[in-house]
Amino acid sequence: MATDFDDWLAATFADHGGFTALVVLVRIAEPEVKPLASTFLNIIGDEVDWAGMIALFAGSRQAWDGAAFFAQTEDGGPLENGEARGRLRALEQRIRENRLVLNEGDFFDTFGRRLKVEEIAPN
Repeated sequence: MATDFDDWLAATFADHGGFTALVVLVRIAEPEVKPLASTFLNIIGDEVDWAGMIALFAGSRQAWDGAAFFAQTEDGGPLENGEARGRLRALEQRIRENRLVLNEGDFFDTFGRRLKVEEIAPN
């Protein structure tokens, strides 16, 4: 059965061809969302599925609850590594300042279902 992630990947690749995805793994411990690790992936096909992503993320050795993917599609193909690293560092800083930035990407739980960070009203 296809996950929301699988549908997203297939649609993004169909619309744009190869692209770079900036990826941020997070732990969710309400009311906090904590960034754990980040990387970038050059996507050159839509053959990988959510199970493949989980296997890849196992290498991080992090207990994660969500993964946000930020597709970099405006440059007509995967980014050069230096450019991808620079964009990832800028994204990490933005997320440290405001967790709602995670909603600008495509955010998935450990089952590949869509997630959204919601702002909590102060008491």
